[in-house]
Amino acid sequence: MLEKILIFVIFLGPLIFFHELGHFFFARLFGVRVEVFSIGFGPKIFKYLHKGTEYAISIIPLGGYVKMFGDDPFSETPLTEEEKKVAFNHKSKIARFWIVFGGPLANLILAYFLYVGLLASGEKVPETKVGVVTEKSVLYTKGLRTGDVLVGINDEKVLSFDDFNIKGSNVEKVTVQRHGEKLDLNVGMELEPFINEFVNIVSVVKKPIFINKKGEKFYVSLTQRPADLSASLEEINSNFQGKAYLYSYAQKEDAIALDFTSESEITSDQSQSLIEFLEKMEFYPVDLSVRNIVMGSPADKAGIKKGDILTSVNGVALKSFEELRSTLQTTEDGKEVAVVVLTNGELQTKQLVPEVKEIDKKKTKLIGIESAVEYVQPKLIVAKADSFGEAVTGAFTRTWDGIVKTFSGYKKLITREVSLNNIGGPLAIGKVASDSLNISLSMFFRLMAIISINLGVINLFPIPVLDGGHIMFLIFETINGGPLSRRKLEIAQRFGISVLFFLIFVALFNDITRLF
Repeated sequence: MLEKILIFVIFLGPLIFFHELGHFFFARLFGVRVEVFSIGFGPKIFKYLHKGTEYAISIIPLGGYVKMFGDDPFSETPLTEEEKKVAFNHKSKIARFWIVFGGPLANLILAYFLYVGLLASGEKVPETKVGVVTEKSVLYTKGLRTGDVLVGINDEKVLSFDDFNIKGSNVEKVTVQRHGEKLDLNVGMELEPFINEFVNIVSVVKKPIFINKKGEKFYVSLTQRPADLSASLEEINSNFQGKAYLYSYAQKEDAIALDFTSESEITSDQSQSLIEFLEKMEFYPVDLSVRNIVMGSPADKAGIKKGDILTSVNGVALKSFEELRSTLQTTEDGKEVAVVVLTNGELQTKQLVPEVKEIDKKKTKLIGIESAVEYVQPKLIVAKADSFGEAVTGAFTRTWDGIVKTFSGYKKLITREVSLNNIGGPLAIGKVASDSLNISLSMFFRLMAIISINLGVINLFPIPVLDGGHIMFLIFETINGGPLSRRKLEIAQRFGISVLFFLIFVALFNDITRLF
């Protein structure tokens, strides 16, 4: 826990520092006296006075502030002519605009240079390996297959999914890597339909692990010694040609342990998929095994236990946990369903009534089971720009794309296209920062760039107490021909503080509910 807190501080510290540095730089540039430059809020744990400015680190590392002389619009203390020369409120509107805008601008500049550094030096990113491509998919008819690695679109190199920027309005050709060979696939689709189809096939994929009636786990590979540990169950199932190898499997912390002495070769006719063949041998995909049961849930009341294997629902045989979820949604509300489970080597039928909940405005039936599924960790590759010039232009594209996507995301929150449940607070940020660092240092800096863009964009929102609110007041002041009245400013600031506290409350509430 202490390690994650430290990672969170290391992650957030530079973002706050550069934001406040932006305000500080423009304040000094326009001759405003800076009284305090603080990273963090609350009691100061470190402070240093230099040339009239107190530099401080405060105990709550969730923000920072730059206190400028003469920035209180409600102050009634008269200033001397000399003091007016260094007072914020006595500077021109252009000067005040740049001082306020400097914080968000610094965050965007930080993101840009992080991207330049990553592209120029090379970054470890998940390879662009697609998920499940079903025969019903339009892209399947175009030649794309499960497990393909996307390396180019319209002869433009693709370094990562972040660089999925297609020039023009059509996708004529995609280049994929399959079994070590590069293939050009003629797609000939309009851009929007292609993206919609592609998004549907990019998904997490499962490890090819099966479990037998005794609860013993086995890893499946199409190759013999060494086993292919990068291939997913979906990829192996689609490429199965009648021969595969089973190895005894154990999970030791984050490492895979395979017992090669227990290797077994399995063969079948090619008319069957691997999952169908193993099912007849009474081997089941591990995601049909129960990892946990929610207390008081329909599954708990029906007597389903940890370690049980789900085999069918209402007579429909299951081949994956996704099939369980989709089958449950087709049942009638309030009606009993028959779930057949393999428990202690015996088949038992459990009668239960699914619980109906509303998730993201959609009615969903749940029975309170957590799958024992294990997902394939994406293979990391080093993606590097061919030249420094390409890194400079590529970083600009990424930064601009990040700004557009951030605005689009918050627009969807405002229009309720996306639930407020998606808002994350410091705990969520801390978790993803820790997870990204565990993947690679470059992923950590990529996330830092994304959050820096978010911080810059959020602060530009026209909400009083945020930088965007101050810019809004400057616009009103220009239209009004002078400062707004004290009453109007007080009302606006109260409104802004209310909105800000509401968002903080939602973010913290979501963080806490995710924990429990």
